[in-house]
Amino acid sequence: MAYPPAFEASPYPHLLAPLDLGFTTLKNRVLMGSMHTGLEDGRKHFAAMAAYFAERARGGVGLMVTGGFAPNIAGWTKPFAGMLASAGAARRHKQVTNAVHAEGGKIALQILHTGRYGYHPFCVAPSRLQSPISPFTPRELSVGGIERQIRAFIRCAQLARDAGYDGVEIMGSEGYFINQFLVTHTNHRLDAWGGSYANRMRLALEIVRRTREAVGPDFILIYRLSIIDLIPDGSNWEEVVLLAKAVEAAGATLINSGIGWHEARVPTIATSVPRGAFTWVTKKLRTELRAAGLLIPVITSNRLNMPELAEQVLTDGSADMVSMARPFLADPEFVNKAAQGRGHEINTCIACNQACLDHAFKNKLASCLVNPRAGHETGLIIRIARAKKRIAVVGAGPAGLAAATTLAERGHDVTLYDGAAQIGGQFNLARRVPGKEEFSETLRYFTHRIERTGVKLQLNSRVNAAGLLAQNFDEVILATGVTPRNPRIPGQEHSRVLSYIDVLLGRQPVGQRVALIGAGGIGFDVAEFLVTAPGHSTALDLPAWLAEWGVADPGKVRGGVVRAPSAPPQRQGTR
Repeated sequence: MAYPPAFEASPYPHLLAPLDLGFTTLKNRVLMGSMHTGLEDGRKHFAAMAAYFAERARGGVGLMVTGGFAPNIAGWTKPFAGMLASAGAARRHKQVTNAVHAEGGKIALQILHTGRYGYHPFCVAPSRLQSPISPFTPRELSVGGIERQIRAFIRCAQLARDAGYDGVEIMGSEGYFINQFLVTHTNHRLDAWGGSYANRMRLALEIVRRTREAVGPDFILIYRLSIIDLIPDGSNWEEVVLLAKAVEAAGATLINSGIGWHEARVPTIATSVPRGAFTWVTKKLRTELRAAGLLIPVITSNRLNMPELAEQVLTDGSADMVSMARPFLADPEFVNKAAQGRGHEINTCIACNQACLDHAFKNKLASCLVNPRAGHETGLIIRIARAKKRIAVVGAGPAGLAAATTLAERGHDVTLYDGAAQIGGQFNLARRVPGKEEFSETLRYFTHRIERTGVKLQLNSRVNAAGLLAQNFDEVILATGVTPRNPRIPGQEHSRVLSYIDVLLGRQPVGQRVALIGAGGIGFDVAEFLVTAPGHSTALDLPAWLAEWGVADPGKVRGGVVRAPSAPPQRQGTR
């Protein structure tokens, strides 16, 4: 693959190269993948959604995909969730598309029909089979009902075009409606929409073909294809390849990779999942398509969070584009920083899911643990201060680091104090837990940001009120974090009773038999720490991780998953 000299000279020539789609060209190979932020739900969020996507378009993304919008009520994720089914709704979306286009970006709307995953009593599916992640049993669709769902997809795509979107993504993976028709796990029909694979993939092909006919040739049509279901009775590899070829023939512009069903027991985007854990599956599909003479661009996804990795994935032929979603919550300037050779300044997504997915599941607006402005661009506006102040920030954990560097960027004279010998606070504990190595990236980011913003860092410095008053600071910000709650359990003073801090920092030896009190997040972290041998985190060892979770070659095992063998603890007791 040859690139113009300008791209050959860049640090990431493949990632930053344009992608010619025939009727339009994407300025680079970066797709901001779809993720639910809550901005899709309700009319009041359109201004915020416009600002959110505009900021990421300004940051250099080649193509963005919105969170999912249902094509009808049956496809809702939950009651009154985001839906595009009327001309009035399309007019409201123009605020979003106009904002993106003003920044030189391109954006597609994801059409998401949840099928039996819908958290409401109106959900429908190919068969009357309740999902393990919803309390509602879906209504089995009649033949006429299937036709109505197809028409809803087509109407939604037409409305998206009317609203100014550059394309749509048809969500055909993750165990949603279309995916439910594809596999016998959820499709028990005996009519023309079930039984043989030709019948089971009919819905997907009807939607793609008829949508292409309705929107015309100059409109991006992404099909999100489940390339590894990670459930028993999922698609086999022959079926995956057959569907990909048929989707291309039906009129898709791009094929995006879907990894696993939501009900699968295998994690696919958690921080314990190795970086690029599923690019090998995308490469397997792309190789098959190229061997058949099909040149449709294939997009890879899941746990891709740095430009070096994205570049390598494209260089080795695993994909034609790279989809990253949460990394653009963490840093809207991701692409610009990469293009300018400032990859070390990227605020890396650590895949913690604490402010994005956790918020979404609680019906709260999504944000980001390492970038709290995400999703709140219209409310948290960072401006140069009118008057410069001398400010002390006490505590160099994540909150103190963010406060100090943001204040310095606003023009203030900032001194940051911490009693420890290094920045990071309890992130230094978290990154010791096997599977949470990504937390180190946040400390790398803030180390560079402190240097860049001119914050005066004072480590090994415990301060008190008198000392701060003596220095005549205009403002003092306390960001000292939290201390462990005292559970007041009788006997807790015994020498064999240790705190999680003692264990993670190795302050005292731990015996062979251990009882953990507290089954919250910290309790699980300590358990993981104790059963994993030092230096043997599977998050850093893809073959070991695949074996641990029973992920198999979908060319050999239907659905790409087997029962994982149990393994004994690897860390040896020390007393």
